[in-house]
Amino acid sequence: MEFALLVIPLCLILFGIITYAYMFSVRQALTQAAAEGARAAAVAKEDPSGAAISAVNRAMEGTGDLSCGSNGLTCTAAVAPCGSSTAQCATVTVTLNYDTFDPFDIPLIPMPSSLSFSSSAEINP
Repeated sequence: MEFALLVIPLCLILFGIITYAYMFSVRQALTQAAAEGARAAAVAKEDPSGAAISAVNRAMEGTGDLSCGSNGLTCTAAVAPCGSSTAQCATVTVTLNYDTFDPFDIPLIPMPSSLSFSSSAEINP
């Protein structure tokens, strides 16, 4: 009788741990992909936005079927002045709509609706 009462909360805790571990793994991949995209855009001779998106897609290859423009993943790349200095910065933002991507979607386990990360790299002439 006691086991029957405890198995549901224990399973909820176990699956919650698994779900959060997976979300943190995807979060780390998005952070790394944004940094790789910014670095690629900063050193690109031509088309920094295209180089950034390609670098993000290469960095996301290990996560399964996530790539820019699919499965709720959007990527933006821009080159603009860095703050108050005259230098240029390449900025890449990667946003994942986690509501559409979440492979587990377990009720009673709160998850973020989206994950968004941005990275900048200064362009040296």
